[in-house]
Amino acid sequence: QLQACGGGLVQAGGSLRLSCAASGRTFSSYAMGWFRQAPGKEREFVAAINWSGGSTHYADPVRGRFTISRDNAKNTAYLQMNSLRPEDTAVYYCAADRRAYLPIRRNQYDYWGQGTLVTVSS
Repeated sequence: QLQACGGGLVQAGGSLRLSCAASGRTFSSYAMGWFRQAPGKEREFVAAINWSGGSTHYADPVRGRFTISRDNAKNTAYLQMNSLRPEDTAVYYCAADRRAYLPIRRNQYDYWGQGTLVTVSS
């Protein structure tokens, strides 16, 4: 029900925009989040946005470089990633949570997308 796309190979300093399209239900009342998982590491929180888009929260490593947004009319969330670094290389997952206002923990999320690979070369 969540489909993430937009990943790819980019050079350090470049930009990518990930999209997370929802289907099967309306996610306009859900908080949305992005997580990432690098090889050999645990899945970690990246960013979250509340149901209206009025509040956002970022992990320290991406704050100031990444921007999370959403378009409820399109049932889609986005992650704009600028000034990418090799350490941003990971599979990026989008997720939706129907209860919390701005969830940052994995176990708060009810729905998950399949992930999209972002590779940043140095």
